[in-house]
Amino acid sequence: MDSVLECLPRGSRVAILRLRSLGDCVLTTPALDILKRFRGDLHLAVFVENRFREIFEGNPDLSEIHPPELAALRRFRPQLCLNFHGGTRSAWMTELSGARYRAGFGHYRQQFVYNVHIPRAQETLHLDRTVHTAEHLASAIFFLGAPIVEIPRAKLVPGGPASPTPEPGYAVIHALAATPEKTWPADCFLAIARHLAQSGLSPVFIGGPDDDLTPFREYRTLQVSLSEVKSRLATASLFVGNDSGPAHMAAAFGVPSVVIFGSGDAAIWGPWRTTGEVVAAPGGGSGGIGDVPLAHVLDALQRLRVPA
Repeated sequence: MDSVLECLPRGSRVAILRLRSLGDCVLTTPALDILKRFRGDLHLAVFVENRFREIFEGNPDLSEIHPPELAALRRFRPQLCLNFHGGTRSAWMTELSGARYRAGFGHYRQQFVYNVHIPRAQETLHLDRTVHTAEHLASAIFFLGAPIVEIPRAKLVPGGPASPTPEPGYAVIHALAATPEKTWPADCFLAIARHLAQSGLSPVFIGGPDDDLTPFREYRTLQVSLSEVKSRLATASLFVGNDSGPAHMAAAFGVPSVVIFGSGDAAIWGPWRTTGEVVAAPGGGSGGIGDVPLAHVLDALQRLRVPA
């Protein structure tokens, strides 16, 4: 029996519903790469909230980027609608997309929406372990008919000119996160910055336009767009930060990374396809990320051959 991808006529339109979440958006790009390599004739579009649009801008695997609106999806006229989000909104968008093939993972709710039910990644990849998010998303492309291959690094394309570049050899530090449970203490990040400065790397703290970077003002701080973050990370010597979206962006550029984890699972969300170190609280300490010792992060830097 032919696979979905084998049944799609040449030049077919494929809609990828991603919607949101910075890390998820970054880790969707290996799946896009695999799909486009297998079927270079397909016309791929991603549907994503405007605040994350810059993650996909410049990506050669995509023909179009749209907001997650039903009208835009209907105008696109997809033959295949692949739901990578899984929520209620993306489910009804999939149902009303008009696509011949409506694909979603088997663990999603509203299973009646889909006529292509994608199994767990472990079944497709023949693995008996926890899979990384990049593997999970790529497994959908394999199930749809692409040959199983090595899953590549995430693919980001630097945007326009970044703000003035610091002196050569700088470390990007992202000391923020979506929740307190994922945020290592500011004084610990400042201690890391002092050690990096002593080693010859210039610390640069990054954040979004609405983030408060005043605790780190003794060093250079940049409150910039995602496009500018891409440009900054593309030439960084090191990344240090919490388990959050910029860590995945750094890994996409192959930047050596130290990522500090609280409640997240590093097997699922750790740095993908880059030289990286994950540091978590010893023994799953009750204090979460606040229990991660500064010395353990310094040791991780040393293992990356960054003097500290």
